[in-house]
Amino acid sequence: MEGRTAVVTGAGSGIGRALARRLAERGAHLVLADTDSSALSDVSKSLGARAVPTDVAVPEAVEALAQAAGDARLVCLNAGIVGRDLGAPWEVTADDWDRVFAVNVGGVVNGLRAFVPRLLAADQPAHILITGSLAGATTFPGGGAYGPSKHAVHAVAEHAAMVLAGTPVGVSMVCPALVSTGMSGEGTDPSTVAARALATIDDGTFAVLPAEWHDAVVDAATRLTSGQYPEPPHPGAAR
Repeated sequence: MEGRTAVVTGAGSGIGRALARRLAERGAHLVLADTDSSALSDVSKSLGARAVPTDVAVPEAVEALAQAAGDARLVCLNAGIVGRDLGAPWEVTADDWDRVFAVNVGGVVNGLRAFVPRLLAADQPAHILITGSLAGATTFPGGGAYGPSKHAVHAVAEHAAMVLAGTPVGVSMVCPALVSTGMSGEGTDPSTVAARALATIDDGTFAVLPAEWHDAVVDAATRLTSGQYPEPPHPGAAR
């Protein structure tokens, strides 16, 4: 990334901020986006990056971000929210469903729409890194609209990777469990998640999930294909 432009959405905190810091260490020219202008300004100033306040749920705003980024070669579509309502599907308000999907899914789709044509037209090696979630690889009870939105993000990421196969544009996804960010007071350090995410670009991996959850993801798929009712996932060996 030395001397190349990288874009990070949701860069004001958490995984996005950690990605920005690691990319700065690699010598990238950074274009950072977030809805929190104050947090974005703090991160951008500390890293010598360009700040572009952006609501990724708004297509026109993401298009403006792509224009500002110019010749970006790495696009980290990271922005995401949990939502206010964390209960069962029928306990989540319509507004919360709309906002969570607008940011988590719409933010990825808007990013792909704005950046992919530019990356393909440049005909240079480039990469799109998408922040998914363990909640998109298996299903947990509760959590409101967040988990369903991340399932959709995973599907979009896989679809994009299939369509872009054979082009200079790669796609990868990081799918962490709990991360110690504004969304959660406990979990993996964001810098660790950022390192794993960037490693997917280096080693050609499409997705990375926490090792202790691999069997749980396989178990969930096995239950589905065999017609069994779902059960809450647990880390460790499949039961």
